[in-house]
Amino acid sequence: MKYSLELDPEKTAKAYGRELYCSPKHCENIARAIKGMKLSEAKKFLNDVIQHKRALPLKTHNRNRPHHHRVGPGAYPEKACKMILEVIKNAENNAEYKGLNVENMHIAHISAYKGREIKGFMPRAMGRATDWNEQTTNVEIIISEE
Repeated sequence: MKYSLELDPEKTAKAYGRELYCSPKHCENIARAIKGMKLSEAKKFLNDVIQHKRALPLKTHNRNRPHHHRVGPGAYPEKACKMILEVIKNAENNAEYKGLNVENMHIAHISAYKGREIKGFMPRAMGRATDWNEQTTNVEIIISEE
């Protein structure tokens, strides 16, 4: 699979999370929240969301969501934050391997979109069944030096 954006390979590092078992809706909101942040800020933000210290602002898919202090509609999507944190660490390791300065890097590009749907079903009464599918998410991250 190709990345949706190509930047200077001398100053950037990439990472791709393929078919992560988390919600594409949560990943989309996380991507919007951390885009442009420095790596240290983004990792701290995601760890705060995982520990329920800071709420993730939901810009889309926010109907009937509770409001949080200074955030508006928000949530604490732990599973998606853990998955995206792993992809960020992978990109950081790729940058370190290329010899780039990790302390000066920021998230230049991040996108999250739907991956493959894994089929499943739940048995019901009278010999019937209901779809019980698992949605996966693809996440791509490009970090660059400032």
